[in-house]
Amino acid sequence: MIIKEIKASDTWKIRHEVMWPNQPFEFVQLEEDDEGLHFGAFINEELVTVVSCFIIADEMQFRKLATLESYQGQGMASRLLKYILQLAKDKGLKKVWCNARTNKKTFYTKFGLKDTQQTFTKAGQEFTIMEIVF
Repeated sequence: MIIKEIKASDTWKIRHEVMWPNQPFEFVQLEEDDEGLHFGAFINEELVTVVSCFIIADEMQFRKLATLESYQGQGMASRLLKYILQLAKDKGLKKVWCNARTNKKTFYTKFGLKDTQQTFTKAGQEFTIMEIVF
């Protein structure tokens, strides 16, 4: 597996297919995409996992971590998450956070993220804000 920086537009297909297949394609295109850092994990040159990172001051929010269904359960998202957490440390950031789907909380706790108990619903999906402070 190879991780490298990609364009925002490279994330959209996987975001749509994995996270919001019942929404219009434009639903996964974020207004702030042009301001973010986007990373992909590749297997044999095929993009299989994506994540988008947005840094403001000394914090980074990551969004839209998604892996193609045929590659799920093989550690791709875990390796990409470890990569961006290390990136945040290398940049001297103080906090990394995300809006996690509530059914994915246990995945994020394995990496030291803690549930803030701040929840919300978007398009019928429940989320909780999770964070790690360095």
